[in-house]
Amino acid sequence: MESLNVFASRLWPTEERFASGHRACQGCAEALAVRMVHGILGRNTIVASATGCMEIISSSYPDTAWTLPWLHVAFENAAAVASGIESGLDILMKKGRIPKRRIQVVGMGGDGATADIGLQALSGAVERGHDMIYVCYDNEAYMNTGIQRSSSTPFGAATTTSPAGTLSTGQQTWKKNIPMIIAAHDIPYVATACPSYPFDLADKVRKAAAVRGPAYLQIFSACPTGWRMAPELAISIGRKAVKSGAFPLYEIENGKLKITVPTPELSPLKDYFKPQGRFRHLDDATIAKIEKRVEEEYRKLERREGLVL
Repeated sequence: MESLNVFASRLWPTEERFASGHRACQGCAEALAVRMVHGILGRNTIVASATGCMEIISSSYPDTAWTLPWLHVAFENAAAVASGIESGLDILMKKGRIPKRRIQVVGMGGDGATADIGLQALSGAVERGHDMIYVCYDNEAYMNTGIQRSSSTPFGAATTTSPAGTLSTGQQTWKKNIPMIIAAHDIPYVATACPSYPFDLADKVRKAAAVRGPAYLQIFSACPTGWRMAPELAISIGRKAVKSGAFPLYEIENGKLKITVPTPELSPLKDYFKPQGRFRHLDDATIAKIEKRVEEEYRKLERREGLVL
């Protein structure tokens, strides 16, 4: 039993870098994902965090849930600040002001701070080739400010700014494919992950930390409040998202794509939609339309697998 515990501790760290006592909603998969990512990255890490749920719930003055250097920055510039920290550390090491060692610099934000308001800063940071990780915790809307739609909100989802009604089925545009947009910058590592698949997530965080240059992670972060679902379903809903193809898990390593949790036979999208109030208004015809699009996108990934993009 002792040797098994030692083996498990090597796979998953026991030290917490995102401590308990924060004010996240019950069942918040984003808080779980943050805890996982920073537990794996460890203490030699500096985080630049965009305004959002994780900033609000973790840093109520004078307390903090962070046990490592962490900065709250503006909504739009987490990637720019992270790139500045990385450059500053590099200069200080070259001048001998601080010892030369690997310090992991991380920019983090939600999908609003990443896919919308922060996309320009993120594109610039990865284009310049900064040695940093950017993590998007994707809960598919601006949850902190009242559940408004973002460009990461899936088609058909009801939010306060894409309401469902007699003349509308909710969100009218398809989810922006940020991982592929970032992959088009030809950076060393891009991946999607989900806390419902913890060892897949851990492998990807370690790979992102090991590369020299920019790495990007987009992590599925179920939001019981914004998605109007029971808080105890956060992990099961992540599995349903992956199995239905709504959130496929893959990595693009040096341009080569690999699906890391293959699901050749996609499960019905209804199984994923049913527990969520944001999709409750959709009729069968609309669900069939969305399911067709989801399957087309998943088969596109399968065709690309093994190829250099």
